[in-house]
Amino acid sequence: MANKYIVQTPDAPAAIGTYSQAVRMDNTVYLSGQIGLEPNSMQMVEGIEAQVHRVFQNLRAVAVAAGGSLDDVVKLNIFLTDLGHFAKVNEIMATYFHQPYPARAAVGVASLPRDALVEADGVLVLQY
Repeated sequence: MANKYIVQTPDAPAAIGTYSQAVRMDNTVYLSGQIGLEPNSMQMVEGIEAQVHRVFQNLRAVAVAAGGSLDDVVKLNIFLTDLGHFAKVNEIMATYFHQPYPARAAVGVASLPRDALVEADGVLVLQY
């Protein structure tokens, strides 16, 4: 029987809807989308660079709470309201992830919650 539990940490923003920060099933963790909210104030950081950093910091906090790290990410989805920021996301992502990089999709979207400029979610596979 699969072991399922909800991952929750105060080091990432609280869910702003009907979802959990992450769900862990055995050694697989499904990370909900993170936007550039500062966890303590729940306020959006300003500017694309700050938001991209905050998104990856939030994902890292949830990954750690699940018992892993960003090195365990196998799939990442990035949503941008302006695909012109694609190169900036790549540049910043390289400071949080190491080769071999996870599989990834980057998608342009019309809008995101709280007028965010970027959102990312992912899947981790934890090593035992």
